[in-house]
Amino acid sequence: MKFSFRYIFFAFFLSYSTQVLAQEEFIWLDPNRDTEERIDALLKAMTLEEKATQMIDQSKGIPRLQVPEYNWWNEALHGVARNGRATVFPQAIGLASTFDRDLLFRISTAIGAEARAKFLVAQEMNNRSKYAGLTFWSPNVNIYRDPRWGRGQETYGEDPYLSGQMGLNFVKGLQGDHPKYLQAAACAKHFAVHSGPEEDRHIFDAVPTIQDLNETYLPAFEVLVKEAKVETVMGAYNRVFGDPACGSAILLKDILRDKWEFEGHVVSDCGAIYDFFANHKTHSNAVEATAAAINAGTDLNCGSIYDKNVVAAVEQGLLSEKIVDNRLKNLLQTRFKLGLFDPVDMNPYNNVSPDTVECKSHRQLAYEAALKSVVLLKNEKNVLPLKKDIRTLYVLGPNANSGEVLLGNYYGVSANQTNILEGIVSKVSLGTSVNYKQGILLDRPNVNPIDWTTGAAASADACIAVMGISGLLEGEEGEALASSTKGDRLDINLPKNQIDYLRKIKSKNKNNPLIVVLTGGSPMALPELEEIADAILFAWYPGQEGGEAIADIIFGEASPSAKLPITFPKSLDQLPTYDDYNMIGRTYRYMNEDPLYPFGFGLSYVDFEFSSISIKDQAYKSSENIEVELTVTNKGTLKAEEVIQLYISDYPVKFKAPNHSLKDFQRLSLEAGESRKIAFTVTPEMRQVINEKGEKIVPKGLIKITVGNSAPLKRSIELGAKLQTAQVKLK
Repeated sequence: MKFSFRYIFFAFFLSYSTQVLAQEEFIWLDPNRDTEERIDALLKAMTLEEKATQMIDQSKGIPRLQVPEYNWWNEALHGVARNGRATVFPQAIGLASTFDRDLLFRISTAIGAEARAKFLVAQEMNNRSKYAGLTFWSPNVNIYRDPRWGRGQETYGEDPYLSGQMGLNFVKGLQGDHPKYLQAAACAKHFAVHSGPEEDRHIFDAVPTIQDLNETYLPAFEVLVKEAKVETVMGAYNRVFGDPACGSAILLKDILRDKWEFEGHVVSDCGAIYDFFANHKTHSNAVEATAAAINAGTDLNCGSIYDKNVVAAVEQGLLSEKIVDNRLKNLLQTRFKLGLFDPVDMNPYNNVSPDTVECKSHRQLAYEAALKSVVLLKNEKNVLPLKKDIRTLYVLGPNANSGEVLLGNYYGVSANQTNILEGIVSKVSLGTSVNYKQGILLDRPNVNPIDWTTGAAASADACIAVMGISGLLEGEEGEALASSTKGDRLDINLPKNQIDYLRKIKSKNKNNPLIVVLTGGSPMALPELEEIADAILFAWYPGQEGGEAIADIIFGEASPSAKLPITFPKSLDQLPTYDDYNMIGRTYRYMNEDPLYPFGFGLSYVDFEFSSISIKDQAYKSSENIEVELTVTNKGTLKAEEVIQLYISDYPVKFKAPNHSLKDFQRLSLEAGESRKIAFTVTPEMRQVINEKGEKIVPKGLIKITVGNSAPLKRSIELGAKLQTAQVKLK
């Protein structure tokens, strides 16, 4: 009995001592210790094999060290995506058309809150699967240099400054501003020089000029790294200057880490390390590819190449364990910033209710975004807005009754979405006769030749045709099911069957208005539609509240205020070849031909008057700010918003420079009859231009400053844009 008591006491003491010792050893679980100390201790406790399992997107749990499994792959391009119920905001290209920094910040803040709420519930359910975490691979700040790129819809358009400003505010809102914790981790992708062809993304080599690299392809990434402190950067699939982007020392070390002082982690695009040896053929096997990517600076492999080959790379002398530790340390810092090793109640971002997901305020935010994203391209004789008590109305088109066209790609799902037909029907008088027929297929002639729609549509007091394209025809490789070119649009015309159908309607009645609503995520060549339609609204992929917002614009509850974040050419004849990464002839910045619809263009129901630009002096030193003022007046009878844009043109340099460059913008809301003075400060940094060596210089001589509501092109003036210009001498 005595022996037994001593034995039990000894066993208890041993167990207690082991627990105390374990707590002392497992200091990475102690939230009161310095984060660096916690990470270093955890790294020392791991074997090399265990470290490798933490460097892939499906990071495995390490039970002996109480390290939980974590899946890094999550998406939030315009709402928490691929993970069940969430608020669905307009696609990114539509958000760019709002030219509204504050709106982007509020949207991404809401996305981050919904992400946290969903994550906490998922943790309680032990759901640690793909898309259920807090590391979001958004936003996409690649430059939409060519309208043929199917993934251009994910970007903020063709302009580096606009892309940087939209991305900056998205990242700040998503990540939050707590000094210790992140609400969620954002990711700037795809670094860098990546914008199609989609079909060749695993094999092509992007070789821009050094000037184009620094003037066009890098600026938005630099803003997100330096100003937004983005937590993650994703490497692209393609090669850049001969090396795979995820194994490029120029991109990941020289530029990202050394020049920009990036402190977060780098993730490969999914399968990109496999491409090193399987498609790019730059490396002989998976071991060499693993060593090359890790040595260059890619911390996390989306895929399983690292997990299987890190140990072999170290054993073969291609990789050191010290470099492995450095890469893993970057990853662990992110997990600690997210609070994944701390008690739940220590992180203030965990104080969020499940009810925040798709709450009333977030749905209202989605409506506001949709309303501000719809671009009015044509409004002949002011046929819009329509009256709600219109006698007869015919709604038709393949996208009128479609939920698909609300979503775009990388989307969440909602039980509260309103398609365009539903939005229209909800607004009109009960006495209005509304008829709806789809009328035609999306992109091919009808099999059945019987036509019951064109005559009835033409005889109605107004016809609303909801046309365009959908995610079936454009998007990422594997997403666009009806695309024979893996999501790219090598023909940017509106499908011929749609043009023929609309022409047939118009031929039967040239007096009653034909209003065309277009959905899509890319520019379309629309000269024929411009001739046929009385009014054209470009709706992008407008999110769950898109139908409600579009209907409110059609019936005058709000005036359209969006601007194009990308040029709409007249045809592909105006563009260089798709696979050429030289910027000559591309975008409003370098095109010499007039497009159909310019960058920054979008009509309103209201006439805005711009006074002449007021500038204090006519000459400035290179170190001085230029203060620009003018007055904007709402001459209409409705409250409305306008986007005021500032451009610099005619750079006095001997090397190739942009024809025009957007340097600032403001979104302004004015009551009917209201005037307001607005001011811009043009800093020396804003006046910088990049030379052939990639160097930033401030030119000397005359420059042109334009303020207005579109890019300063001849075509903008033809379409009714208001532009005010002044010349300033730089000494």
